[in-house]
Amino acid sequence: MTLLIILAAVFGGVALMVILGERFGKPLDGEQQSKYSKIIMVLVFIMLISAIIKGMG
Repeated sequence: MTLLIILAAVFGGVALMVILGERFGKPLDGEQQSKYSKIIMVLVFIMLISAIIKGMG
């Protein structure tokens, strides 16, 4: 029963974020999107390396 409550809370939170994002979010232009894409790629790479290091130790 606890799992169903947690799943419902996660689903409700994601639905709320989508609704608010569609209503109040502004679209990104190409330059901003490119900048954020580069930052996210670096962060994913750092997280991947840190997970590998943590798994080895």
